[in-house]
Formats: sequence, structure tokens, C-alpha cells
Amino acid sequence: MSEVKKIATRESYGNELVELGKEHEDLIVLDADLAGATKTATFKKAFPQRHIDCGIAEADMMGIAAGLAATGKVPFASSFAMFAAGRAYEQVRNSIGYPHLNVKIGATHAGISVGEDGATHQCLEDIALMRVIPGMTVINPSDDVEARAAVRAAYEMKGPVYLRFGRLAVPVINDRPDYKFEIGKGILLREGKDLTIAATGLCVNSALEAAAMLEKDGIRAEVINIHTIKPIDEDLLCASAKKTGLVFTAEEHSVIGGFGSAVAEVLADKCPTRVVRIGVYDQFGESGPAVELLHKYQLDGEGIYAQIRAVLNK
Repeated sequence: MSEVKKIATRESYGNELVELGKEHEDLIVLDADLAGATKTATFKKAFPQRHIDCGIAEADMMGIAAGLAATGKVPFASSFAMFAAGRAYEQVRNSIGYPHLNVKIGATHAGISVGEDGATHQCLEDIALMRVIPGMTVINPSDDVEARAAVRAAYEMKGPVYLRFGRLAVPVINDRPDYKFEIGKGILLREGKDLTIAATGLCVNSALEAAAMLEKDGIRAEVINIHTIKPIDEDLLCASAKKTGLVFTAEEHSVIGGFGSAVAEVLADKCPTRVVRIGVYDQFGESGPAVELLHKYQLDGEGIYAQIRAVLNK
């Protein structure tokens, strides 16, 4: 049996920026002294005149990106999610969101899969922070194929975009001829009738693994990949909820204000359905190997399966 191909979505980010840079001279990449980690160093090597290292000054970087966008450039401002969404929140809100400027934020190292860097760097709040900004598009791709497509789609659309990428290499699950990425449209990965698992980011692969385990128990789970958290695919979510009557959400983020909250809001408004949110429960992360942390916080396939079984057993 061949080994599953794994790539970190931060790598995908850097690689796709280079491809876009070849096609579009108006693309400018900014970084905050983290180009090696965010993988924008790949772009810097190819286009040194279009890469700006702003130093450890994320707030300034967002202001510079706003200025570049105001002149007609398409800036991608890059840093760890904790700094891009956290440290620079005011500038993102007031300098980018409020004037609705065409800035793309590439936020890497999100979630507990940052691993050994610990709680201070494991941003579990960024989706909540970004989706509340009026007009901000929020995208959380699940693998290399989707991440590259998301970067390209972000460039092609007008307006601010928050792109969430991970440090951990994750399985490539969307490498198929019929794959199509569209902002605001989710993807039905597996049909089922007993329950729905709506997942985002690296939890999409975990959801597929959990669904396979549930299948052995005679439970047919529908799996939906929601790569765009804002605007979210209300039609797909409602159609699945009406079919199964029970929705689980899975995210590498706090269950407060994140993806699960977004799904719950939609279903409460459009088609009332029971929603069980799976994620990190009102706590900080901790230092440790990424795979072990995902297992401890029950965000791998086995953990999501166990949490779903616990609910069903009640």
C-alpha cells in the first residue's frame, strides 16, 4: 500500500505565491521576519524586489499592506496566525476591514498543531476574530490542493481575505480530477443518512477517518468540507442537516465563536437542527508534538469518532 502524500499548507501558500507572482506583477508579499517559517522566502528568492520584510512589526505590516492596496497593488501580508489576527487586530479591522481594501492575510501556524511552540503561539481564536470583521472573507483549506486553490481565488477576488494555514504536514485528500474550489461553496465528500460531520482545515481528513470508523458500526455519516467559513455555504449545510437531523462540527479552533458557532448560527436561523461542536473547549493549548496534541485534544480521526460515539450512546 502506497504511503499517503502529506504537505503542510504553509508550504502550499509559499509555492502558490510564486506561481501567481509569475503571472501578476501587481502581487506584493510582505512578511514580519518569519519568511522561512511562513514559506514566503520561496517568493522572496524568485521575486526579491516584490518581497518586503517588515521586521517584527505586524501592526506596521498591515498598515503598509493597506497602503499598497490603496495604490492598486495586491498585497499578501504574512505572519503566524497569533500575530496576524491577534497582535495586529486593530490594524486589520481599521486599516483593512473598515475601508474594505484588497489585502490578503496569509496566517500560518494556526491551531494546536503548531506543536512545541506552545499555547502562546497556538492561535485558537483567529477564526472568531476575523469572521466578525464586516466584509472579511475567511478561508481555512484542508490540504495542499485546496490551499493553493484558495490562494489563487483570494488573489482573483476583490476585498480583504484571511487565509489560515498550518505548520503540520497533512494528507492530500483533494487530488482528484473533479475537484473544484469556489469561495463560499462547501464540498460534499461522503454521503450519509444518519448524521453529518461538517469539518474545516485539517479536521476534514480527521472527519473522513471518523466516518470510516462509524461505518464499521453501521452508522453512515455524511462528511462536508467547509473551506470557506465566511461566507459560509448555507444551502449545503441546510440540505445535509435536513437529511440527517444531527450535525457535528469539527475544527482545530475554540468552539467559542469559530466554525462550529458559524454553522450553529446558520442552522438556528434557516433549519433548526441539533449541533454538537467538536474543537478545543475553552482552554489554551500546550507544548508537545503536534500529532500527540491532536490526539490528546481528540481532533484526530479516533478522537472525533470517540466524541461522536459518546453523544450517540446517550
